[in-house]
Amino acid sequence: MKPCYTAALLAVAVLGVVAVDATVVTTCRAAADGDARVDYGFCVAELGKHHDSPGADAWGLAKVAALTGVVDADNAAYDARDLLAKGGGGAAAALARCGELYRAVGFAFAEAHDDINARDYADGKGKAADAASLARQCDAAFAAGKDDAATMPPVIAQHGSYAARIAIVCTAITNLIE
Repeated sequence: MKPCYTAALLAVAVLGVVAVDATVVTTCRAAADGDARVDYGFCVAELGKHHDSPGADAWGLAKVAALTGVVDADNAAYDARDLLAKGGGGAAAALARCGELYRAVGFAFAEAHDDINARDYADGKGKAADAASLARQCDAAFAAGKDDAATMPPVIAQHGSYAARIAIVCTAITNLIE
């Protein structure tokens, strides 16, 4: 291959990467500007690493946000199951409840994705809000514990935070396309 063709291909590849990053960056910036609850850095980091993000518009990125919610909720359900398998440390009832709740969180995010994909934005945003609400119920399951043994494991707490943050991102980006 001639050097000028190689240089041209390299330039196109580099510019293509910048354009992809710019789409996520500009969409997350617009979402953060429109909704003060959006964590801009979180938005860019989470959406930027998904394989469907390159070249996606706001509609596509709203769906990506919902899909990342599905994946994290599934991970939360598995983490709860794994902690239960290790005995639960006195929080077995709360962990079992959280496992059930996070399976429901995953389904709620999946329904948000489907609704946004069908351009039913109001229902999609409602399902994202439902997902965050279900994750908060896991927090409540631990708060209802009467002793210190029912303290929420940090890994489960991280999933609750993630669900809330990605639901906000999903909603804010969906608001950009309405």
